[in-house]
Amino acid sequence: MKRKGLLAVTAAAALSLVASLVTTSSASAAVNCDPFSGYKNMKGKTVTIFTSILEPELTTLQTAWKDFTTCTGVKIKIEGSNQFEALLPVRVKGGNAPDLAFIPQPGLLAKLVATGKVVPAPKAVVANVDKYWSKSWKAYGTVKGKFYAAPFGSNMKSLVWYSPKQFKTNGYSVPTTWDEMTALADKMAAKGQIAFCGGLGSGGATGWPATDWVEQMVLREYGSDVYNGWVNHTVKFSDPKIVAAMQKVADWMQNPKWVGNVKGIATTTFQDAGKGIPSGKCMMLQQASFYGNIIAEDGSVISPTGDAFAFYLPATNSKVSVPVVGGGEFTAAFSSRPEVQAVQAYLSSATFATSRVQLDHWISANSGVPLSAYKDPVDKLSATYLANPKSTFGFDASDLMPAAVGAGAEWKEFTAWFGEGKSIADVVKAIDAAWPAA
Repeated sequence: MKRKGLLAVTAAAALSLVASLVTTSSASAAVNCDPFSGYKNMKGKTVTIFTSILEPELTTLQTAWKDFTTCTGVKIKIEGSNQFEALLPVRVKGGNAPDLAFIPQPGLLAKLVATGKVVPAPKAVVANVDKYWSKSWKAYGTVKGKFYAAPFGSNMKSLVWYSPKQFKTNGYSVPTTWDEMTALADKMAAKGQIAFCGGLGSGGATGWPATDWVEQMVLREYGSDVYNGWVNHTVKFSDPKIVAAMQKVADWMQNPKWVGNVKGIATTTFQDAGKGIPSGKCMMLQQASFYGNIIAEDGSVISPTGDAFAFYLPATNSKVSVPVVGGGEFTAAFSSRPEVQAVQAYLSSATFATSRVQLDHWISANSGVPLSAYKDPVDKLSATYLANPKSTFGFDASDLMPAAVGAGAEWKEFTAWFGEGKSIADVVKAIDAAWPAA
């Protein structure tokens, strides 16, 4: 979610910060080193990592792998930059690549692989990924049939926010199928309630929530092949499948009976869209896992029995198994030194992921992490679907498309679709025309 303004939710993304931290290897009698007995001959070695992750998460990562560095003697030096995506290719081409990098874009991974500097994942990493991640996740770390990068952190976008208190008051049950959700929306409308709230406003990124809605529907209706073909434009926006998915979004989020003022969605900010959920001003909002932080700004309690919580956006086609749209990072290596491969293997393990999720807000699609390790109920809910081995995972499509489309024509045209009533036919024609020739 690099181009959608979502990182503006946290203050860290606004900082011009480059942090460099070195984990210590001081001995500790309390540390259980048994989980790290397989990592040999690393004492005194240093492994560097470059990332777009900033403080305070850098310090949290340092805490998460402290036992590993203590027991093995390796030092992990991690550097975070908000100019990561511009700086990493320069460093790689200039012969100054880090040992490892957390890549937030599969497209960027492919560009770096093309330089010949990225090292294919070692056997230990391949074994971990085959054991703990779905095939969809592995595919995003694969370039031209060769696997390079294991998933690292992840985020969940296939959620619907609602108020457990309001549902209880009204006698509503959380829907588990698309038919149940639409029937519930009809029931809400019959009582004069706004079933679905929505907002596309996001400054220069206005329109991105509508791209998420269409992404949800393309993946749910047609699965990975069509979804990934749409990302690379072998399946055009004007393809009947994409048009049909957009029509299903229109039947959902442009239905006046359910949403009220359709054009008002285009002028409402995404932050304000769900603020009325705790009070029942509107009842449901499709939005990512981060949205609970926004609702909680006014003191609302986020919990399965509180003022607000979330449920999984139901599937629409039984032939597509557990569709999930989201994002995440992938750990790529620029060195094959034994200590680098060891750290790479550790970071792809359930041991590391479990250590990290226990500290604060962080989600892993690693199925080896017990759900009981999650402290935050929304993170736990998200991991239930992200880490499902049967899930059909789709990386945020507009983030993978060329910037002229994913952060340009698509945002503009989808805003016009909602705000001006522009037809689907005209919207898809304009977006296809904006696709770069090269």
